[in-house]
Amino acid sequence: MNLIVDIGNTVAKIAVFADTRIVEVVYDSNAGLEHLLEVCRRYSCDKAIVATVIDLSEQALAQLASLPVPLLWLDEKTPLPVENLYETPRTLGYDRMAAVVGANEQFPGRDLLVIDAGTCITYEFIDAMGRYHGGNISPGLQMRFKALHQFTGRLPSVSAEGRLLPMGKDTETAIRSGVLKGIEYEISGYIMALKHKYPELLVFLTGGDDFSFDTNLKSIIFADRFLVLKGLNRILNYNNDRL
Repeated sequence: MNLIVDIGNTVAKIAVFADTRIVEVVYDSNAGLEHLLEVCRRYSCDKAIVATVIDLSEQALAQLASLPVPLLWLDEKTPLPVENLYETPRTLGYDRMAAVVGANEQFPGRDLLVIDAGTCITYEFIDAMGRYHGGNISPGLQMRFKALHQFTGRLPSVSAEGRLLPMGKDTETAIRSGVLKGIEYEISGYIMALKHKYPELLVFLTGGDDFSFDTNLKSIIFADRFLVLKGLNRILNYNNDRL
C-alpha cells in the first residue's frame, strides 16, 4: 500500500492507496500532521510520498521523519511520467503537476485542461503527447470575497451562501453574483478558448469549490475531488525503483 501526503495552503490530505484504488482519505492540519502516524499504523504501507506548497513546521517535519517507510519528497528533480515544459520547474506548485499527472493517467493520449478550484484557481494544460505546457493561476473563491471587503472602504464581507441572482439587486447579491458568475464565466472562457484550438479537449475539475456550467460544457467536464492524490500515487509508483 502507498501513503500519500498532500500538504496544501489550508489543509493537509493523507491518503492510503492499494494499487490505484483509494482506501481512505483523512483531512489533517497542515501545521502539525497530527493524524499522520495514526493513519500509517492502521495500514501496512510500503512507501510514501509527500508534496507541499508551504514551508513546513518543525512538528510536521518531525512527523514525516518518523514514518517507518521509505519517503519520496516531490520536488523539481523528481522523475515524472509526463514531460514537463514549464520554464521554472523549481517554482511550479507540486499540486499543479500532480493534478496533471492524475488526469493524464485516466485519459492518456488526450488533450486535457485541468482546473483546480482551491485557495487559488489553477488552469493546467497537457497535450495528447503527454507534454505539460504550463498553466495560469487566478484568485480563488474565498480570496475574491475577502479582497472585495478588505481592499475597499465600504463593501461588506459576503459569503458564497445565500440568494444568487443573474444581476444583483442589492450590494450583497451584487457581490455574490459578481464573484460566483465571474468565476463561472472565467472557467467557461478558458474551456472554450482551448476547445477552439483542441476540438477533442477534455476537462478535469478538482478542488474544494463547485460551480455550475452551461449544458454544452458539462459533457466534457469530469469532476474528481481526489485528482491530486491520484497523481501523487502515480508519481510514487513511477519512482518505485528509486526508493
